[in-house]
Amino acid sequence: MTTYFTADHEWIRVEGNVATVGITDHAQQQLGDLVFVDLPEVGRVVVKGDPAVVVESVKAASDVYAPVDGEVTAVNDTVGAEPALVNSGAEGDGWLWRMTLSDPTQLAGLMDKTAYLASID
Repeated sequence: MTTYFTADHEWIRVEGNVATVGITDHAQQQLGDLVFVDLPEVGRVVVKGDPAVVVESVKAASDVYAPVDGEVTAVNDTVGAEPALVNSGAEGDGWLWRMTLSDPTQLAGLMDKTAYLASID
């Protein structure tokens, strides 16, 4: 299992042709307490760089972008019911959606954890 990061503060954990996506711990800290998460529908095709999810906090609403192309295969309904789970476990139990990858070569344009942490420093 390999985890990649985007400049827009999403993470994507890849195992085979399946990926789990969420926002980084840094992103949830910047947003503050989340109060609403609008998850995509299962079966939706997402395109790299396009908004896939909207998260709302007490501060603002923000788009969460698809890090790569793919089809949504599952959503984290628990986060839909309890948005604060993203605050307490952004890079774990607070994942947002799972997807099958359409073009795994797109992963090459993403950062590893070391590069991501350097980018937010």
